[in-house]
Order: sequence, then C-alpha cells, then structure tokens
Amino acid sequence: MRPAGSTTLLVIAKEPVPGRVKTRLTPPFSPDEAAALAEAALEDTLRTVLTLPALRRVLVLEGRPGPWMPQGFDVLPQIPGTLDERIAAAFGSCTGPALLIGMDTPQISPDLLAPALSPGAWDGCDAWFGPADDGGFWALGLAAPDPRLVRGVPMSLPGTGRLQRARLTDLGLTVRDLPPLRDVDTAGDAAYVAAAAPHGRFARTFTRLSRAGVR
Repeated sequence: MRPAGSTTLLVIAKEPVPGRVKTRLTPPFSPDEAAALAEAALEDTLRTVLTLPALRRVLVLEGRPGPWMPQGFDVLPQIPGTLDERIAAAFGSCTGPALLIGMDTPQISPDLLAPALSPGAWDGCDAWFGPADDGGFWALGLAAPDPRLVRGVPMSLPGTGRLQRARLTDLGLTVRDLPPLRDVDTAGDAAYVAAAAPHGRFARTFTRLSRAGVR
C-alpha cells in the first residue's frame, strides 16, 4: 500500500485563447464567450486538483499560464504532435504513479477521484480509467506511466475510450474504472455540467453569459 499523496496529478489543457478553445460552443456563444467558459472550466479544475493528495501537481499546457492559474502547480509545455503523443509525453515525464485529467470536466470533485488517490489505489491495479459520455475518456491513471500505453491510440473519436481501455487490457493490465462524466464540448454539454456543479466559476460564467444572450 502506497501512502496518500504518492501519485502525480497531471492536468492537460490549452491556454483559453478566443478562437482556439471550445470552438464547438460557437455558436451560440461568441469566441470570446467560449474562451471565458474554457477559462472558468480550467480554473475550477485546477482549484479542485489543489485539494487532492498528490506527490506533484503538473499543468501540461499548450500556451502560456495566465491569471487563472493558482499557485501550487509545475508547468510542463505540451510537445508538438497529436493528442496521443502529447498525453504520452506527459506520462513520460513521471517516474511513479500518475493520473491525468483534462480541462473539460469542471464538475470533478475530491469524492469522485478519491478511489484513484487513496492509499490502496494501486494495490493490484495497473490503471484507472474514467470514461466520458461522448466515447472518450476524462481520466487516465497509470501505475507505471509508460508512454507506449497511450501513443498510437486514435484520439477525439467516438471510440477513443474503448480503444484506450482495450490497449491497457490487451497488455494484461488490471484496470479499475471511475464513474463516467460528460465533457463540455457543446452548449448542451455546458448547460448540463453547469447544473451538475452549480457552485463553481464555470456555472456562474455559463449563467451570466446565457442570460446576457437570452439563450
């Protein structure tokens, strides 16, 4: 049994720049509004991660840190390449158990992630997998973060989650599952997630923008 706080927490994210993030929210939201929602989602995610037991907290970032970033994170620039290559490189920077999440699920909570971060989380377990409702995944944890476990898995497809989980099990790894979550991709997703986590900055931002645009 490993002590609590022995896992590296990775958050992979993009700098919330208008026109470069959450483009599927446009329309009904403008590029500036979509970026504001992305920034709120990222800030909620980072602030939750700060409350979790961790060996290190690392923001794997495409772009530059901004005022939305709290203290307590190391910053690792994303490498050029496809998403699988960027995720693989993030895991390759770790020397022990690591859990990676994205910026699209601001509804995450300590209770939701507790099974993967408890002292016994890695006992008899090689990987943790959090499926997303759209067929992808919102969390991936590896006891031995070998980049080859991710590299080459097609990303951003309806079957990405199934393919990634199969990559792990086909290699004989024992996988435990976290609850499924809904990513924020569309305006409908944003409304759902804001309702699921009504007390965060994301929900407040969504409510303000929706009222302003009478959506």
